[in-house]
Amino acid sequence: MDEQIRLDHGEGGAATARLVREVFWRHLGGPPFAEDAAAVEGAKELLLTTDAFVVRPLFFPGGDLGRLSVCGTINDLAVAGAVPLALAAAFVLEEGLEVAVLEHLVASMAAAAGEAGVRIAAGDTKVVGRGEADGVFVTTTGIGRRIAGVRLAPDSCRPGDAILVSGPVGDHGIAVLLAREDLGLRSPVASDCAPVGALARAVLAAAPGTRCMRDPTRGGLATAIVELAAAAGAGAVLHEEAVPVRDAVLAVGDLLGLDPLYVACEGRLIAIVPPVEAAAALAALRRDPAGREAAQIGEIVAGGGVILATAAGGHRPLHALEGAQLPRIC
Repeated sequence: MDEQIRLDHGEGGAATARLVREVFWRHLGGPPFAEDAAAVEGAKELLLTTDAFVVRPLFFPGGDLGRLSVCGTINDLAVAGAVPLALAAAFVLEEGLEVAVLEHLVASMAAAAGEAGVRIAAGDTKVVGRGEADGVFVTTTGIGRRIAGVRLAPDSCRPGDAILVSGPVGDHGIAVLLAREDLGLRSPVASDCAPVGALARAVLAAAPGTRCMRDPTRGGLATAIVELAAAAGAGAVLHEEAVPVRDAVLAVGDLLGLDPLYVACEGRLIAIVPPVEAAAALAALRRDPAGREAAQIGEIVAGGGVILATAAGGHRPLHALEGAQLPRIC
């Protein structure tokens, strides 16, 4: 185990997985594979999730810390097959933060919660000295009720299952990066930050055999698929030409050496469904304006490892994110 915490321990990739496994799970216990939300002991139909948000800057094209803190937690419940019941929010405020900034963020939280049909029912506030919190940090905890009959787990995946994504990847991370750094670049990229509950329910209704879902946040699409395949004891093939990526995201990625497959999303879901239900699930996603660019991007295969079939006809192995590609994006 590493002796000190580094930025990449918070990136959702290989270093994060080691930290969770070798520190948190070793002392607190853990499931056989990581899930976005956990069942509540004694009430198996209730799912619980929590997340901390430290994005910098606080405001970025397409969203802000307030909207992000609600969507991130709501989406973890949605891809676990639950409908949110309530949220709690804890704020760490830095001395000197303008009250107008805080009010803007809280109003944004309320608007996002309204979109998702959930109430922020409890909270807490702490204040620390100047320079100790970078403005404001927010932690949100959500509780949801599992949709009747839905049991999603990576180990239910089978070779031949289709891999779907609900829209273009990489928007959020690139939008935050451009807002943070003075790069002199003009770009139309905006964060995809949005609740995915309606999309998740559409998939489950159209494809009742859905194996599992994920929202590809830290570590991006590639890391999410690598983790799912490993938990399933299987492999996966992704087809580069099928993965939706906006031209502007590709252009910025090429310029800065960033692979969009590893850049975070905050309003997308991945669904793994039986091949006979793939067309129905894809059509259901595309009927929703938020999913009109959904695509079938690959399939589960026997064996292990994840391969990207490139547009040039080659094959590139994909691994969990290593290093701190874009810290502080959520």
